Amino acid sequence: MTLKEIQKQLEPELNRLNSEIANMLHSSNPLINEIVTRYLRIKGKQIRPLLVLLSARMFGKITDKAIVAGASVELLHNASLVHDDVIDETKMRRGELTINGIWDNRIAVLMGDFFVSTALCKAIETDNIRIINSVTRLGLLLSTGELDQIFNAMDHRLSEESYFRIIYHKTASLFISCVEIGAFAADAPEDQIKLMAEYARLLGLCFQIRDDIFDYFSDDKIGKPTGNDLREGKITLPLLHTLITPGIPGSEEMTRLASKEQLTDSEIATLIEFAKANGGIDYAYETMQRLRREAETVLNQLPRTETVDLLRQLFDFVISREK
Repeated sequence: MTLKEIQKQLEPELNRLNSEIANMLHSSNPLINEIVTRYLRIKGKQIRPLLVLLSARMFGKITDKAIVAGASVELLHNASLVHDDVIDETKMRRGELTINGIWDNRIAVLMGDFFVSTALCKAIETDNIRIINSVTRLGLLLSTGELDQIFNAMDHRLSEESYFRIIYHKTASLFISCVEIGAFAADAPEDQIKLMAEYARLLGLCFQIRDDIFDYFSDDKIGKPTGNDLREGKITLPLLHTLITPGIPGSEEMTRLASKEQLTDSEIATLIEFAKANGGIDYAYETMQRLRREAETVLNQLPRTETVDLLRQLFDFVISREK
């Protein structure tokens, strides 16, 4: 099943959630409305809102509370993207100019703050302390993940443990929050909330690994240039594996190269080819398949429903997606 087919299963609810976001962001300020209208015109894969809705449906009806909570967490995610674009000096996202690409960093930072504040206000409207706690804690984890990544790049820390801690904070934590708030809105049993959270953790890790693999290949559809992570000092799983695995010829030389403060295009190409030639990409795919098997074990402990099948298919999409 494709992502569009999964979205079709929840189309009315997804439309309600997107309308809620648009209503949340409406303002008396013409500049804000212009930016919001342009920003909301281009939607991503919306995997995170889907997770909220699927989690709520898993345990009963998708209520207004679930819609509002889902809009809140999606808005917080979008705020993090706006701020990331400023930090990374990204001018294009999903083939469109970013807010800082059209206006400037000052406007982008303020809009990101506007998104965050609106998200928190909406979370409070659910009148559910567990939803509020999940959304507010998420903001802390997302910022921690980004700071961890910056520190690791500065300190040249090379370990899978550090890598997985970073992607847990910057990506998996968001997926976990999505399924949590959907389950909280539906008053799900505690043991099943924990199972959903574990599924979401595995899905989020897998999503980020797949995203990192894209950076080793040239594809205009991705929205960022090949080697962008290395330009920012980020060593992701494919290269990391080849640098820390004993016995790979040239790994010490490549580790020294990867530790440079600034890399040339030629040096980036050398590191990418080293990762490819020594099994780094294959290892990343094998890791995703391992996570997929772990997720299957978790899903098998949940009630056998159509929603569980959709969660399983969503995991398959994350692994196979091309952008």
